[in-house]
Formats: sequence, C-alpha cells, structure tokens
Amino acid sequence: MKKNFRILAIVSLSASLAACVAPKGGRDDATYYYSNKGASAVAKVEPTPPPPVQNGPAGVSKIVYFDFDKYNIRPGDRNIVEAHAGFMRNRPSSRVVIEGHTDARGGREYNLALGQRRSEAVQRALTQLGVPAERVEAISWGTEKPASLETTEEGYQLNRRAEFSYR
Repeated sequence: MKKNFRILAIVSLSASLAACVAPKGGRDDATYYYSNKGASAVAKVEPTPPPPVQNGPAGVSKIVYFDFDKYNIRPGDRNIVEAHAGFMRNRPSSRVVIEGHTDARGGREYNLALGQRRSEAVQRALTQLGVPAERVEAISWGTEKPASLETTEEGYQLNRRAEFSYR
C-alpha cells in the first residue's frame, strides 16, 4: 500500500512538473498562445522601464564658479547649491560627486589642492543644507579637464569651477 502511494505521488509530481514546461511550439519567451477555434496571440507584456536617472534639478546650472585663487562660494552662486541640496533631500537615494577645477595658472600640486578646496566648499554647503555627508564626494581635477583652452580672463573664469556629477 505504501509502495502504491509513493508511485502515485511520483506520478502526480511528474505531471505537475510537466505542466511547468514551456508552451507547445518551443516558445519560452513572454508571448503566450491559447487555442479557441484556431491560434491567436495574446499581446506580449513588457515590464515598465525604470524611471530615468535625473541629473540634478531641472533648469539649474551644474556649475559653481569661483574667483581667482579663491574657494569660497560667491553669493550669486549660492542659489545653485541650495537648489541641488533641495533636489538631493527629496531623493534619498541620490549621490553626487563634486568635481573641483582650476585654471592653468599655478603649479600642479597647488591647483590640485585648490580644486579640492573648491569641491569641499560645495560639499560643506550641501551638508549644512541638510544633505547627508555620505552621499556627497569631493574630488579635484586641478587643471586636467579644462572647460576652455583660451588663455584669456574669460577662458580662465570658465575653468575656475566645481561641477555636480550625479551617480
């Protein structure tokens, strides 16, 4: 009797597993077919795509500019930092890297240090505005990634900056 029960259980389990195999016709994708006076296809169901990654607040610059040989945020650029802080506070999973840059004047080590102080100034402002410090990284490129190659005051001004780079 126990042997018959085991055989019945095995047959039943096999039948259940056979029902889990791909539909007839060898199709194993999300398209399924059913038969009702001929074969007609049911629409393929596509998963909802993830929301697009936002690169900061809409309509707000991703760049904070600095005066020559300075790393304090200018009063006119304070609203840029405040907008990015609000954006990050409303998106707890957002992370940002602040990339500090300098113009070509000065030595390599000096410019790397100045670029770092600029990025850290923006980082500090963000944390003072309520963004958790672990979500903001400050790095320096020094003169390595210039926005302008012009050796004019206008070109130098474009290079003295800190940029928001969302991850």
